[in-house]
Amino acid sequence: MGEKLRGEADYRIIAVEPASCPSFTRGKFAYDFCDTGMVCPLAKMYTLGADFIPSANHAGGLRYHGMSPVLSQLYHDGLMEAVTAVQTDVFAAAETFARVEGILPAPESSHAIKVAIDEALKCKETGEEKTIVFGLTGTGYFDMVAYEKFHEGKMDDYIPTDEELAQYAAKLPKID
Repeated sequence: MGEKLRGEADYRIIAVEPASCPSFTRGKFAYDFCDTGMVCPLAKMYTLGADFIPSANHAGGLRYHGMSPVLSQLYHDGLMEAVTAVQTDVFAAAETFARVEGILPAPESSHAIKVAIDEALKCKETGEEKTIVFGLTGTGYFDMVAYEKFHEGKMDDYIPTDEELAQYAAKLPKID
């Protein structure tokens, strides 16, 4: 991002979030509490609302109601993109990655893996050559129960409705 900000390169940077907790793609850029207890200071970020409770689906550690204020500003300024992924697709991508690379990725990293695979498949279709970089931040060995649920077909792809998200957005702090 530093190179992009300095005008040295024009990278395409894509943030990937779970469709069940779509802070960037469906949240509001507003001041909100950084915690669900609403006692921490307010920060300007993309948020679903501090009292947003995501569905009980897995989605790894990506169930926080907001996004980093720095990343939120970069996204707001159009310097990066954001997309969502449903968790069964994420786990399928993780399994593909594990079979090819021999590393069982954490669900959080698997969101990026899913979109990296999607981008590679687009390049394969168009013949375009790209360098695709993603972050592999951890292994999924602590998430074996989630992988088991995925294999047993017990994992759902819950996506909150616009009406549900509007209820939480209506409760955002009013800042003049």
